[in-house]
Amino acid sequence: MAESASPVTVLSVARAWDLLAGQQIGRLVVVVDQDAEIFPVNFAVDGESIVIRTAEGTKLSALLRNHRVAFEVDTWDVDHGYSVILHGDAAPITDPAELARAEALRLKPWVPTVKTIFVRIDADQISARKFTFGPDPIEKFRY
Repeated sequence: MAESASPVTVLSVARAWDLLAGQQIGRLVVVVDQDAEIFPVNFAVDGESIVIRTAEGTKLSALLRNHRVAFEVDTWDVDHGYSVILHGDAAPITDPAELARAEALRLKPWVPTVKTIFVRIDADQISARKFTFGPDPIEKFRY
């Protein structure tokens, strides 16, 4: 089936990474006391991982207790929407060489707060979908 024939298209892994690299804001999902919590964060793509900056708090303590996280980015234009979902392991970056690499990404805090902790999320699953907008298909059956 051609890509344009379906309103939902599964995209390649390479396209998923391209879409992520073109964005700056995403949502980090962590587990806090058996509940999923979602945090908006800015991020940078680094190879097949993403890097965020954070400070002490709920986000960091949650991912230290349970390193498994999910991450999502959505974007859209007039005709299409795109959604990328990544699953992976998160850990604070402590190695000096890795810290230098993270700092070179020029990832600045989203709001003017002190965030000195870099966290890398190594992806083991990534998926992306493209949504083609159009009229509600039910409308054509109404009189």
